[in-house]
Amino acid sequence: MKSQENLLLERITIIPGLMGGKPTIRGNRFTVIDILELLSSGMTNEEILEEHPILESDDIKAALLFSAKQIRDEYIYE
Repeated sequence: MKSQENLLLERITIIPGLMGGKPTIRGNRFTVIDILELLSSGMTNEEILEEHPILESDDIKAALLFSAKQIRDEYIYE
């Protein structure tokens, strides 16, 4: 069985040619950076989800987890 962390990270996709190869959410044109910028602007999770219905709550969690792992150099691109 996959851990919750692994399930969240599966939401992050890196597709060459899509958004310049930046990490995106579930293959959509919504990047991890977009989510981080929305959060840093002061928006709440609820506000982000309301304004961007393509996103799900776990997408925000996944973006934060992915970013934390990047900073720690723990994430390995597959």
